[in-house]
Amino acid sequence: MGKGTDSVSGTEEVIDLAAAARQAAGSRNLVFVGLMGAGKSAIGRLVAQALDLPFIDSDHEIERVSRMTINELFAAYGEPEFRALETRVIERLLKSGPRVISTGGGAYINENTRRVIREMDGLTIWINADLDTLWARVSKRDNRPLLKTENPRETLANLMAARYPIYAEADIEVMSRDVKKDVMVNEVLAAVVAHQAAFHATGE
Repeated sequence: MGKGTDSVSGTEEVIDLAAAARQAAGSRNLVFVGLMGAGKSAIGRLVAQALDLPFIDSDHEIERVSRMTINELFAAYGEPEFRALETRVIERLLKSGPRVISTGGGAYINENTRRVIREMDGLTIWINADLDTLWARVSKRDNRPLLKTENPRETLANLMAARYPIYAEADIEVMSRDVKKDVMVNEVLAAVVAHQAAFHATGE
């Protein structure tokens, strides 16, 4: 009996947290940023479910509209052209909402993309992660064009050093680690609520 009551109580708390986060976010789009392997898409999708919002992965949308994979786009047009396309796609996604958007690892590094997100009032959420966590995830797959180097782990470390100061400009930061995904989801929801409370407290 006690366990059942605890379970119901826990479910109600999650629902209350999701409702509070939905109210805090209002009409804003939630934009997940961070390095490859951080869990932006996995966590973003579950956050969208909790908030009863549509979810979209900007990389998947880029592949859909271009009818090419990310690897093929990099190979055919190079990174600058890819980033320009990425900015256009993200801008279009931000024009409707609210929704949850997961972006590619390099998207937020692009100054034009950051400007578009700010101007369109996107709420940015950085999913941070340490090198060991990222490497354990990305080394299992061969679909990361920026890691096709002689020493991909070192390349990943260099990307962290270069990009983390920029990711730190995001509105919210949540640390990714090896815990159950619902723990991460609850931390994101709580962070959205706390961010909005702080926003109102400071009047900014």
